[in-house]
Amino acid sequence: ARAIKYRQENQEAVGGFFSQIGELYVVHHLWAYRDLQSREETRNAAWRKRGWDENVYYTVPLIRTMESRIMIPLKISPLQ
Repeated sequence: ARAIKYRQENQEAVGGFFSQIGELYVVHHLWAYRDLQSREETRNAAWRKRGWDENVYYTVPLIRTMESRIMIPLKISPLQ
């Protein structure tokens, strides 16, 4: 929740979900960016904010594995 507060300026957060079936407590974050350039700019802007580094310091050790995927919204998606 704290991390999302740092990233709300560009309103790219779509959702955050925790799985309770299968491998437990897997976190799924969905972010919407116009393109890879806006993703890079948004992520770099987070590093310039006071407290972001502390947030990363405490959360990164909790990560066992991580995957990133690019998803293209359908024409009917409100994320167009």
